[in-house]
Amino acid sequence: MSKVAIVYHSGYGHTKKQAEAVQAGAASAAGATVDLIAISAEGNITDADWATLDAADAIIFGSPTYMGSVSWQFKKFADASSKPWFSQKWKDKIGAAFTNSATMNGDKLSTLHYLFTLGMQHSMVWVGTGLMPANSKAAQRNDINFVGSFSGLMAQSPSDSSPEEGPLPGDLETAKLFGKRVAETAAQFKK
Repeated sequence: MSKVAIVYHSGYGHTKKQAEAVQAGAASAAGATVDLIAISAEGNITDADWATLDAADAIIFGSPTYMGSVSWQFKKFADASSKPWFSQKWKDKIGAAFTNSATMNGDKLSTLHYLFTLGMQHSMVWVGTGLMPANSKAAQRNDINFVGSFSGLMAQSPSDSSPEEGPLPGDLETAKLFGKRVAETAAQFKK
């Protein structure tokens, strides 16, 4: 059994859809319980949300990639996490992250590096996707891990797409596999 908390910001709804797919995957792991925590448009979460993060075995961070990094709302949350950092409340928890941007690259790796650094500041144990990329000539856009990320989950939603249109089904299936991997890893660390 593992307790997974997913804390994310979504500006337009695409990253929310990605977070929900990560949640579905994590919840599919045997014995996992999953809490989804949305960072508000003002960059805040509630005291109850902070308590949920403190009680979790795994924390998955999520943010859209804006101008090569996390949204300011996520950054505000990250800065506020200095309170649990000071007492090392998240030390040895499983950490992981995801991001979404309008372009295939969009400097999403820069966002994942930021989120990884946040996890390392908290002394977390990082989990990547564990998924091979779809990088052959036969690869199709909706294949698993088509975006080809290892250090965290990446998705792409065209800038003129609604959240109903993007991220694409392959990215959402990749998100489910990623969520399940994080929840299963957290359960292994509890043994």
